[in-house]
Amino acid sequence: MTYFKNNALRSLLAAGLVSASVLTAHAQAPSTGGPQPAAPDPTQVPLDGGAGLLLASGVAYGLKRLRARRAR
Repeated sequence: MTYFKNNALRSLLAAGLVSASVLTAHAQAPSTGGPQPAAPDPTQVPLDGGAGLLLASGVAYGLKRLRARRAR
């Protein structure tokens, strides 16, 4: 019975802390001034190292499959 009381007390304490933190959190109001960012050029595409790694891994996988097929 003590185990149940300890778990119930811990759960109640955790729920209380979460509720207290939610109630005290405040969102910022939207700003009314300042410069507005320009819209990005729609033709720009961010190609970085991730695309190169994806391409290289695809080539390596294809070569592995070709070698396995020729070995049969």
